[in-house]
Amino acid sequence: MELFDLMDQWGPEKIVCVSDRRTGMRGVLVIDNTARGMGKGGTRMAPDLTLGEVARLARTMTWKWAAVDLFHGGAKAGILGDPSSPDKEGILRAFARALRNEVPSEYAFGLDMGLSEADAAIFLDELGDRGAATGLPRELGGLPYDQLGVTGHGVAEAADAAAAELGLETKGATVAVQGFGAVGQATAQRMVELGATVVAVSTSRGAVVDEGGIDVARLTALRAELGDDCVLEYGGAGHVDLALRAPADVLVPAARQDVIGAELASTTTARIVVEGANMPTTPEALRILHERGIVVVPDFIANAGGIIAAAHSMDARYSAFPVDPAVVLDMISTKMRANTATVVAASRRTGRTPHEAALQIAQDRVLAAMRLRGQVAPERKVS
Repeated sequence: MELFDLMDQWGPEKIVCVSDRRTGMRGVLVIDNTARGMGKGGTRMAPDLTLGEVARLARTMTWKWAAVDLFHGGAKAGILGDPSSPDKEGILRAFARALRNEVPSEYAFGLDMGLSEADAAIFLDELGDRGAATGLPRELGGLPYDQLGVTGHGVAEAADAAAAELGLETKGATVAVQGFGAVGQATAQRMVELGATVVAVSTSRGAVVDEGGIDVARLTALRAELGDDCVLEYGGAGHVDLALRAPADVLVPAARQDVIGAELASTTTARIVVEGANMPTTPEALRILHERGIVVVPDFIANAGGIIAAAHSMDARYSAFPVDPAVVLDMISTKMRANTATVVAASRRTGRTPHEAALQIAQDRVLAAMRLRGQVAPERKVS
């Protein structure tokens, strides 16, 4: 892919490629669009990373921040390399030093594939500024995202808000969750708190289906001990797809992409699909679900709890007081419910799919900011 092929009227505004001879570090920062605020997006490390991949992820962050109506801009960073390498710390330090001009004035490091809280601490140590990274360990003033289940908490709140828009009661509703990692587990726990009954759960090892309701607390305890084998110990032995096909009012795909195809979209009994994972529904399936009147809460709306928490962490980054988890969860609930209601209402009003409605809302917000900054003429359209 040619570098100029990545550019359009939205961005990227800046692409910074960096390298270090001593460590062999090779990395890139893509700042896509900062009309609504400084660039913020995760930093990933992978042996097959490409510039095109980082640029696409940066654009996704532009829409994601705008869709949840928080004032950051889209950006993403990446390091080409093996995250299990014994030389990882040296590579991370070299990467941070190379981006000293951009971090933290234009971009803040975040956690994505291949990086952990300990790696965020390395960025902080190298640059000496608490604004350099989010996702820090609790001991350094950070917020334990996975422990709190911020993303899954937001997925459940989105499901409840979508149900309210449709006149459905979450209390007494049945829920199927595909994937019982950090997101799926927290989603199931919160749905139970909201009065729903979880009737199906799957991991990579199998599925549990129980029309009478799964004991989520017991399954969670088993996961802490056994990982994905928790479903087998619980008593499940079914194929992983059973969770996707189980009769339920709410379906939450929270694992892999493209798991809901045309056939499943044509047969599911769900009234609401809440995309906890990134891109779990194929474009054809989205069309079929929309035609059947099944509401899909888009991934970049439904799984935005993590970035809402990150935004709160950034706001509090220079405070001497630790981030209050209760305040963060309340903020996620408020934002997720409002954003979901806005998207579902716009979809029903315009006849567009929720994905199309959400993207239009995000683009309108970014374009308004670009016009106010004088980056485009008042009458000019950006496509």
